Amino acid sequence: MVKRLVAASVVVCLLATVGVGVSAANREAWIPAIASFAIPGLGQLLNDEIDKAIVHFGIDVVILIGGGYLTALMPWGWYGYSAVGLAHLVWAVYSGYDAYTVAKEQGFSIGLTEDGLTFSYRF
Repeated sequence: MVKRLVAASVVVCLLATVGVGVSAANREAWIPAIASFAIPGLGQLLNDEIDKAIVHFGIDVVILIGGGYLTALMPWGWYGYSAVGLAHLVWAVYSGYDAYTVAKEQGFSIGLTEDGLTFSYRF
């Protein structure tokens, strides 16, 4: 299961960077999406939505820690941990989708500045 998820993530990253059939603006909108899928809230932070980033990250922490704690207390066994993992996956996918749509609407782009030493992004 984990190997398949890692392999799928690598394929998505490669397709996003190579840009198979995707315009340059849409290809760059995938950067916040992938970041927010890996760590919910990171894509919103890249989109300069600080409040939304805190909310997305906080909900993910509540899902993981609260769900793990609740599962440890209840006699659900591995089913509870599977439910927590599924809830985390669903939240990460939603967070990535939200970051992608906002980045696409705002025209997110990323690149180097004129002096070549500073990393910057604009939207």
